[in-house]
Amino acid sequence: MTEQYSRAFWEERLSGLSLERGHFIDGRVQPAASGRTFTRTRPMDGQPGAVLARGDATDVDRAVVSARTAFESGVWRGKEPMEKKKIMLRWAELIRAHREELALLETLDVGKPVQASLGIDVRLCADGIQYYGEMIDKLYDEIAPTGPKARALVRKVPLGVVAAITPWNYPMIIDAWKLGPAIAAGNSVVLKPAEQSSLSALRLAELAVEAGLPAGVFNVVTGFGEEVGKPLALHMDVDMVAFTGSTEVGKLIMGYAAQSNLKRVALELGGKSPLVVFEDADLDAAASAAAWGCFYNAGETCHAATRLVVQRPVAEMLIAKIEAVVKREIMLAHPFEPSAQIGALIEAEHMDKVLGLVAAGERDGGRRVFGAERVLAETGGYYVSPGVITDVTNDMRIARQEIFGPVLAAIAFDTEEEALRIANDTIYGLAGAVFTRDMDRAHRFSEAVHAGTVWINTYDMSNFATPFGGFKQSGFGRDRSVHAIDKYCDYKTIWQQFG
Repeated sequence: MTEQYSRAFWEERLSGLSLERGHFIDGRVQPAASGRTFTRTRPMDGQPGAVLARGDATDVDRAVVSARTAFESGVWRGKEPMEKKKIMLRWAELIRAHREELALLETLDVGKPVQASLGIDVRLCADGIQYYGEMIDKLYDEIAPTGPKARALVRKVPLGVVAAITPWNYPMIIDAWKLGPAIAAGNSVVLKPAEQSSLSALRLAELAVEAGLPAGVFNVVTGFGEEVGKPLALHMDVDMVAFTGSTEVGKLIMGYAAQSNLKRVALELGGKSPLVVFEDADLDAAASAAAWGCFYNAGETCHAATRLVVQRPVAEMLIAKIEAVVKREIMLAHPFEPSAQIGALIEAEHMDKVLGLVAAGERDGGRRVFGAERVLAETGGYYVSPGVITDVTNDMRIARQEIFGPVLAAIAFDTEEEALRIANDTIYGLAGAVFTRDMDRAHRFSEAVHAGTVWINTYDMSNFATPFGGFKQSGFGRDRSVHAIDKYCDYKTIWQQFG
């Protein structure tokens, strides 16, 4: 059970916290080569936050050289599997031991409730590092079938230097999704966190070295996409880029890989996930899933259920039930308040984008039933209330563009065929769900939805054993599960002939 802390507890911790941070390269904190810094604004109140090193291509090169040196020396990949496992498990335990500090850093950066940072984000980060640490001594090579005079060993070998570029919505969780399998496989990593959310990544790197991870195996370079992300993706000595973020930037990453050394690319990108509700569904369960599936983390979730595709006879009733769930369960408040279930959006520009899409939805003929407006403006923070836009058709901007905010677009349908057409009529394919008591239809429909994950009568349930990723322009490659190891490795055949 997650500890409950008062707002005063977190404010006291904040008052004694230094928020000036450098890069983490070659096992130590280092300033930017240029000496430049940048200051982040806190989403919760619009006040100045972290002061971070502003990296550029010189810093990227320093980090890549450190990562390459560590990889070629074998200081990590050459260790016994059991020793590597122990180090990663110590790392996971250090994350848990520093959970309050990490939760505070996460919330300062991204504006989510600190109780969520503590009970979900920090916990899942530690669990992810542990999961892949425990996998290290369970990875086997293969012997391929041959004739009696030959032996063919098929080895799974690390790629070398992996660039991980991660987003601001779930920094610690997604960092662990990249770091865990990449490092467990024997690679060195250069992590470029989103410029909005670098604090927890820098602290994770320090804890990794404290756990025994050799210098250079995990480096962090902070800064902006054009100044750090682009030179990292173009770097000729980076063997792979693992990216989570928008589809637009994912396309740029693929281009940079092609322009440079044809490095491997894995992409987890945007979504516009449909939650399809048939009239025979348990409407209370569907309402809870729709509300939490769309509004959790203030809607800043790549697989958020932002399209409610509902059969026409129950549409009005279901939306009323969703509003009741919001009023009863989903408290929007300052992130330090123990009652807060959702907090602020990441920054003013993003809030304006979300509200702009709401306005576009209304201009296109949608009707705002409740919420979806700026609130708590007097705090200086960037808060938008959970809301529903109904009378939406699937050709409207609000139904087609990833909104990344707490706004649910409700689209009515009449037949199963129409529901499936609407669900699949999107450039994305990250996730989806179907609610119905008819299990034949549930399985038929879930098989037909083009998405990497489809839930039946629930939403957003998963664990580390299940792979996560998308179809279509939601990207390719999988995070989580044993399958995530594969993308950070290559297969090498060693053939021995006898006689």
